[in-house]
Amino acid sequence: MFEYLYSNFDMPGFFRLFSYVSFRAIAACLFAMVFSLAFGEVFIRYLQKFNLKEIIRSDGPNSHKAKQGTPTMGGLLILASIAFACLLFGNFSNIYFLLLLIFIFLFALIGFIDDYIKVILKNKQGLNSKVKFILTVIVSLSFCLLYYYISPNQNTNYHLISYELSSIFIPFFKNPVILLPLSLSLIFWIIVIVGSSHAVNLSDGLDGLAIGNLSIATSTIAVFAYLTGTPLAANYLNLPLIEGAHEISVFLAAITGAGIGFLWFNASPAKIFMGDTGSIALGSALGMVAIIIKKEILLVLICGVFVIEALSVIIQVTSYKLRRKRVFKMSPIHHHFELTGWPETRVVIRFWLIGIVLALLAISTLKIQ
Repeated sequence: MFEYLYSNFDMPGFFRLFSYVSFRAIAACLFAMVFSLAFGEVFIRYLQKFNLKEIIRSDGPNSHKAKQGTPTMGGLLILASIAFACLLFGNFSNIYFLLLLIFIFLFALIGFIDDYIKVILKNKQGLNSKVKFILTVIVSLSFCLLYYYISPNQNTNYHLISYELSSIFIPFFKNPVILLPLSLSLIFWIIVIVGSSHAVNLSDGLDGLAIGNLSIATSTIAVFAYLTGTPLAANYLNLPLIEGAHEISVFLAAITGAGIGFLWFNASPAKIFMGDTGSIALGSALGMVAIIIKKEILLVLICGVFVIEALSVIIQVTSYKLRRKRVFKMSPIHHHFELTGWPETRVVIRFWLIGIVLALLAISTLKIQ
């Protein structure tokens, strides 16, 4: 809104600040954080009033039984913080910004339906897993098709790297390594989005674990988005220039700020959980942004903690089906460490530290290509 006012009306001189993406990204982060902090307690009381409480899995660690009855669906608070921050500081004429904002709420709707069935209809199973998977695939496909057909032509005269939308870049290589046909690109992009959304969803099992690592990931990928959309920086760092991608950093900054604000209430002992409404939406945002800025492969490193969590489930299920033996005491892997004797806070903090190290490694690739 502020960017629109400055661009279209005769506003006071200080409004010039809103023409800078970097300023608006910082402002969006701070606003989303303050909004989440300001309304967190009120929102928690509202959830308690209407008995919207978490149903803890019966086969989980015994220490989690005390969490039964903790308010859930906190993803609504996160999304509200993101929405207001983006409304104030975003540029809605940017096609990528608008696309991401629309689809994060479509993915949130899937998570909300799942939470609604669990929390309000009191069905512990929630939305059928196959139905949830199909819905995420449909929304992912819709995003990918819109992205492919409405993205502007990126082959500019003042940039050294030429590429197509279906090009795949790999860290440490300057030019695209693979050019996929549209059909394979769509399959690859769907895997990226569905994989990231479900990986974050699986990681949301300990107080502060998912939202803490998500904030680390979004702040990291926001750096890449800003540099990728800035011609001088993209040329200097040998990044594929994607015109308009720097505006995505405002969207990601809003997520980061909302996540930090939510962590105030989600830190151990958690006063609220974000539920599938938050985890599926926020996880999908990582995948969608990675596709736009051509960092699908690097996303594996940036979101390494989430990848490990998802792989632990795949390994556990595969091993049990084939060998009738479990590799871990319990999956996802954060429960395994709990059952080996680690306190919950130790697991969470160490996973945060791993996330920070992986983020720094990802940023280091900027000059190694």
